[in-house]
Amino acid sequence: MTNKPTHLDETGAAHMVDVGAKPATQRRAVAGGRITMSPSALEAIRSGDAPKGDVLSTARIAGIMAAKRTADLIPLCHPLALTSVGVDFTWEDHGIAVTATAATTGPTGVEMEALTAASVALLTLYDMAKALDRAMILGDIRLLEKSGGRSGDWRAE
Repeated sequence: MTNKPTHLDETGAAHMVDVGAKPATQRRAVAGGRITMSPSALEAIRSGDAPKGDVLSTARIAGIMAAKRTADLIPLCHPLALTSVGVDFTWEDHGIAVTATAATTGPTGVEMEALTAASVALLTLYDMAKALDRAMILGDIRLLEKSGGRSGDWRAE
């Protein structure tokens, strides 16, 4: 890996990296995060009694939609033809963990798409449950693993 910023040209100006000469390879990224909340908010979501309806289904769709719009949200991100996006949830003692997976076959990676999906799914969980608990905390958003491309595979420790 290079330490030179790839999104800056020789004068220091921001630019979109040219990936046209890079070979298309299968790429996959997994990102995660969590939201902590009160026991009553967690129970309302788990039981399906949240005021806004099916919280997890809505957050899953929001995460998938966000991954597809990453290039519209993050400057200098390439628009990608995603081959799959998944958003999954795990119940925890004090909240919900989100795991988002994005994949494509192309010349650049899908880390930003996975991170965007996880982030927007968490934001949607907050929005759907804020009437129950405005003190919810979103955090631990990070890349968990990636595969494909010149830099190869990577996994968080």
